[in-house]
Amino acid sequence: MHSFKELIQVFSEQFTHRHFPASPATLYDPGEYFLTLGGKRVRPIMCLMGNELFDKIHPDAYHVANAIELFHNFTLIHDDIMDAAPLRRGMETVHKKYGESTALLAGDVMMIQSYEYLNKIQDNNIHSILHLFNRTAKEVCEGQQLDMDFEKQENVSLGEYINMISLKTSVLLAASLEMGAILGGASAGNRKHLNAFGKNLGIAFQIQDDYLDAFGDPEKFGKDVGGDIRQNKKTFLLLYALEVASAAQKSKLLQLMKDNPDNKVEEVLAIFKACNVDAWANSLKEKYLQTALQHLEDIAVVSLRKKPLVELADFLIQRDY
Repeated sequence: MHSFKELIQVFSEQFTHRHFPASPATLYDPGEYFLTLGGKRVRPIMCLMGNELFDKIHPDAYHVANAIELFHNFTLIHDDIMDAAPLRRGMETVHKKYGESTALLAGDVMMIQSYEYLNKIQDNNIHSILHLFNRTAKEVCEGQQLDMDFEKQENVSLGEYINMISLKTSVLLAASLEMGAILGGASAGNRKHLNAFGKNLGIAFQIQDDYLDAFGDPEKFGKDVGGDIRQNKKTFLLLYALEVASAAQKSKLLQLMKDNPDNKVEEVLAIFKACNVDAWANSLKEKYLQTALQHLEDIAVVSLRKKPLVELADFLIQRDY
């Protein structure tokens, strides 16, 4: 059994090589550039962990993990274009550095290359993996579209937001675990519990991310707090505040979102605190985390094999800021 940190090392060593041809460099170098920006590589490592929960790591698990990481990076390149984001991990985004048209194509070939890795699978479970991969890829696109729709939609319910986050973020985490589990020979029941573990963990992670953007320590969080507030993003916090605020508080919130004054972040945070949004968010995060851990508990393998996944949950969720 490998720890979460050991698997980061194992995956990174085999992933750190050129994934695209040399020519035409104008097409392929932007993709290589983006991959060098790093990232936590959580999703491919979850694939390896899902495999090792049930059996030793299958050689094909690395092909699936590589496909997952390339697909995830394809979504990030296109997300950056849609968000007009100038930076990713502190470096220029692909569309900013190379132009939008090239960034679109660089993302496209990155997705195609992910299927090249899936095509290397020798295991007879390739059809199950492809079916899950394709379903998840479509769901991620659905989640991204809903996210954009919500920007223009005046009223969004918490249920709608959780569904969007589940599609945009959680399903890929869940599917990464389940694809590994398929290669590990997991039963249908165990796969279902593992998928639910990943999905609930992903929602808890997003709640935490929304919370940290508003209430985190900027030095520990790595960026200025209040970015979501400045951009009027419909987060867990804002949606809950709009649900529970008094008529006066709600009116003030909507006015702040419309007027964008210099002290907007401080004013919105004051309303959030008056509505106990911070305590509610931590409570909701804990609810989803505990649901995830219960599904992990229900998987029919010895507890020792589950330890790396508990470490993963600690890594993603229980940060002390």
